[in-house]
This record gives sequence, structure tokens and C-alpha cells, in this order.
Amino acid sequence: MDVVYFAWVRERIGVPREEVETKAATVADLVAELVAREERYAAAFADLSALRVALDQELSDFDAPLAGVREVAFFPPMTGG
Repeated sequence: MDVVYFAWVRERIGVPREEVETKAATVADLVAELVAREERYAAAFADLSALRVALDQELSDFDAPLAGVREVAFFPPMTGG
């Protein structure tokens, strides 16, 4: 699946997107797999309360299932203005 990173998440990980092979059942499982890869992922996902996630461009939760999902995007909360 495609995993996309925005704003400071992208800066900490060092890439805007990547193709990820995963057996994760939920977003939280995917995050755990990524964090186990390298320190840069651990830094990006250190505080999940500071992150939002979208599955196939729909806002979602970290406990959402990944079955059938093609794209997961991680980004900080946005403010209007």
C-alpha cells in the first residue's frame, strides 16, 4: 500500500511517500511496524495524539482496519484560517 507523509511527519521520516508491504490489520499495527523499522519512524510517530490519519483520502482513526485500503496518509492536525 502507499503510505504518504505530510508536513513535519515527512520531514522526520525523510520521504514524502513510500510503498509498504504490510500484514498490519489496523492503522495502529502499521504504525508499530514502521516504528520498529528505524529511529526516524519512532521520532515521527512518538506522539500519536499529534497526528491524524486518512485512509484512501477519508479521515479515520488509528484503530481502523486496513483491509482493502490502498493509501494511508499521516499528517498533523490542520487549523482553518
